[in-house]
Amino acid sequence: MYSSPNAAPAPPDGWMPIPQSIPKNCPNGLQYLSTINQLLVKQQVEVLEALLGFETNNKYIIKNNAGQKVFYAVEDNDCCTQNCCGPIRPFEMKILDNYKNEIIHLSRPLACEAYCFPCCLQKIEVFSPPGCLIGTVEQEWAIFSSKFTIRNAANEEVLKIEGPMCPYSFCGGDVKFKVLSKDKTTVVGCISKQWSGFLREVFTDADFFGITFPVDLDVRMKAVMLGASFLIDFMFYEK
Repeated sequence: MYSSPNAAPAPPDGWMPIPQSIPKNCPNGLQYLSTINQLLVKQQVEVLEALLGFETNNKYIIKNNAGQKVFYAVEDNDCCTQNCCGPIRPFEMKILDNYKNEIIHLSRPLACEAYCFPCCLQKIEVFSPPGCLIGTVEQEWAIFSSKFTIRNAANEEVLKIEGPMCPYSFCGGDVKFKVLSKDKTTVVGCISKQWSGFLREVFTDADFFGITFPVDLDVRMKAVMLGASFLIDFMFYEK
């Protein structure tokens, strides 16, 4: 079959093809998010962690709801920080496309977890392309629930996230963090920690997350919601 020399290369098997229509002013690589309303984030099991409890760099596969791979994410950290700071550790995370181009960069600064004090709050910054800030996720002070604000590059509030009073599952169900409009009147999406099975939950910290959002949401905010799922994972489920 003839193919144009200017045509985009076919994606490897199992990967999502590049959408034909690309939104105006879309950061390169985020066009993959323009036609979908759901992402599935699956953390890979690290054998060394499971057997010895020795923390290693986290790795994730990110898929669409058709099961096609969209991105691959890998934590960029040093051994000392991983094992001394544990789940509160600062990290840089690279989110790559199927050609190993870095599409999104996440940066989480070090901040102690102290729910009784509003001076110790968590935050993650989202860049796309790397070096260009597109938004942040900032924890709000709350005693009985987990709350976050999603902001754009201009530091304007765009969305809110509200988690349950208890962010842990004891009966095999999913834990849902609702994504709300900035005035909190409308549910526009959800970040859910999905039950991954008893053995996986008990003996590893390799988690499953599902993220839903409106298909017409700005691709930058979809990328920031993806960043929010990683912050939630480290805050509550990184054993």
